[in-house]
Amino acid sequence: MADLLTIAIDGPAASGKGTLARRIAVHYGLHHLDTGLTYRGVARALLASGQPLDDVAVAEAAARALDLAGLDRGVLSAHGIGEAASKVAVMPTVRAILVDKQRTFAATPPGAVLDGRDIGTVVCPKADVKLYVIATPEVRATRRWREIEANGGDADYAGILADIKRRDERDTARAASPLRPAEDAHLLDTSEMDIETAFRAAKAIIDERLASRANAE
Repeated sequence: MADLLTIAIDGPAASGKGTLARRIAVHYGLHHLDTGLTYRGVARALLASGQPLDDVAVAEAAARALDLAGLDRGVLSAHGIGEAASKVAVMPTVRAILVDKQRTFAATPPGAVLDGRDIGTVVCPKADVKLYVIATPEVRATRRWREIEANGGDADYAGILADIKRRDERDTARAASPLRPAEDAHLLDTSEMDIETAFRAAKAIIDERLASRANAE
């Protein structure tokens, strides 16, 4: 386990953390988990079986049965599933079950890159590297709008911006695992960065940490 590497990437919606996390995972040969998909996976299971979204016991059972290897980003990205996931994510016992699964994932050699909203503070507080990725709401809304348009969808920029601001407020104000940077996280503002620039900035931080760890050994 000495060579196990854990990289925690947190940040608000559409900050670019997911794209960055996948790029980093490939570069360093690590597993990758978008932890937001775990909550969406539970929500989809409830929707598919016609179960109520406010039944804690049913949601707990779905969380325990969730297979992290079977999370399909394409399917789980549906807006309706995201709305349902926001209701599931406020249940402390469901969060506890999923956090345990996420920690097990992170502990699988050779290590992992996990992105979400509470990785550095709750899921992996001892991660080797912690990044907190941000961008202005306007930049994030533009990115989401372009993504939807590129995929052939019809997007309303004003509506997307309002939704992002609502999500920011909800995520930072929630009682369970609020969105906030860990004290030892490196802040990465991608407002003026493309993915290549953001990746190089993140890589410099990670490589410095790896060099420091190698010297300590």
